[in-house]
This record gives sequence, structure tokens and C-alpha cells, in this order.
Amino acid sequence: MRSQPSAELSKHPGSSGNVTAGDGASLETALHAERAQRKKDLATSLRIFGKLGFSHGAIGHMTARDPVRPELFWVNPYRRAFATIMPEDLLLADARGSVVEGSGILNGPAYLIHARIHEARPDVVSAAHAHSPAGVAWSSTGRLLDPISQDSCALFERQAIYREFGGIIDNDAEATAVAEHLGEQPFLILQNHGILTAAPTVRAAFWWFVNMDRSCRVQLLAESSRHGPVLIPQAIARRTASVALDLGFADECFEALADEWT
Repeated sequence: MRSQPSAELSKHPGSSGNVTAGDGASLETALHAERAQRKKDLATSLRIFGKLGFSHGAIGHMTARDPVRPELFWVNPYRRAFATIMPEDLLLADARGSVVEGSGILNGPAYLIHARIHEARPDVVSAAHAHSPAGVAWSSTGRLLDPISQDSCALFERQAIYREFGGIIDNDAEATAVAEHLGEQPFLILQNHGILTAAPTVRAAFWWFVNMDRSCRVQLLAESSRHGPVLIPQAIARRTASVALDLGFADECFEALADEWT
């Protein structure tokens, strides 16, 4: 059995863990343990992404806020296949794009997008973005996903869309606009680009991305059928979403996929 992620690091910004704040030394030890767990979960998430077909050359990135220094975040290095990433491969970066710890190349769009999201959303511990085929295909429709299945209800009233595709995100203004369009939501569709999730734990960002990608694929399939999908009533979709976004459920789904793929 893999170790469970910690819940909320008491009174410490940018933390998520089952840690009680005591004296300075014990809190420091707890924060470093949480750092190791986040790095492990981040690397595991990326390897599963690779095995699920979410990688596309050197494109795609996922981050985890550092609990010891919450203004920094861990991210996969550029030009490294998702399926090969281990905790020791991750880079610790700042909002200016400097590598504080680790060896490798920092992806420009990765630090721009994620730095702006982590700055704007203190509640976000992890964000994931990749060009999965279904995610990119659905993003090209310029539409939000509909509640057509139990799984897609997780996104009901919790998704946003960024329509201003301007090519590769290589400037701070556009990265800031992406974060602004995400707002307080956990799911973002970047039109003609792909999909993104933002969550209070690494495991939730991972599972929510997997579920969002599957929801894209299912709606594309349903809309290609002769009759098309039937929408779930809003009240039921809303109630289902509150259960589907439970962090404990995200942990369980992460564990199941980790057992299967790693």
C-alpha cells in the first residue's frame, strides 16, 4: 500500500497534509516529509500520463507547490518523456523562470502558466496541462463539456474556457490571462490548445485531468452517434459533482491507477 497524501498542513501556506504544527523543528520535519510525498506523487502522475498517451513530444507539464517554500513549485523538466520521470528528475522553479534546485531545462510555457496560476490561487497545490488527443479535439469546439455521464458531472458548473488562442504561450500577459480565465474553477479548456486542471492536492489534479480527458473523449463519441447524448438534469449533475470532486475519492482513483500502471 502506498503512503496516503497528507491532508492540511496546519497554518502553513500552500500546504496540504495531515500534519500538526508543533515546535519549529517538528514542523520543519513535517514539511520536508510533505515535500517528498508531493514529489513522489507528481512523478507517479507524470509516468501514468505517459502510459495513458497524454505525452506529445516535449509538450505538457504538471506542477506541485513546494510546502517548504510555497512561492516555488516542482515541475517536470523540458524534453523528458512523461513515462520516464522520477522524483529526483523534477525541477524546483520560481515565478521568474529560474531553476532553484535540480538539473535540466525549464519549459518556458510551463513556468509562465503555472507560476501565474500558483500566484493567483493560494489554494492550488498542483496544476496539470497536457495535449491529450481527446482534450485537444474537444478544445477545438470552443464549448464547455456537458453533463452527459456520471463522470462528466464532475465538471458541471466548475469549468471555464479561455478562447483567445494566440499560439505558444510565451509571454507573461497571456499566461496571466489564462490564470484569470481559470478564476476559482478547477477545470479549464484552452480553446484550440488543450485542457488544464488545478487542485488542492497533486493526486486530485492528476485524477481530475484523467477524468476530464475521458469526459472529452466520451462526449466526442456521443455526439458522433446517430441520436447524440441526453443531458443529465442540472440538480442531479450538481449533486453528483459534489461527490465526484471529493479529495478522498481522488486519492482512491490515484492509488488504483498507480497500482495498474507503476
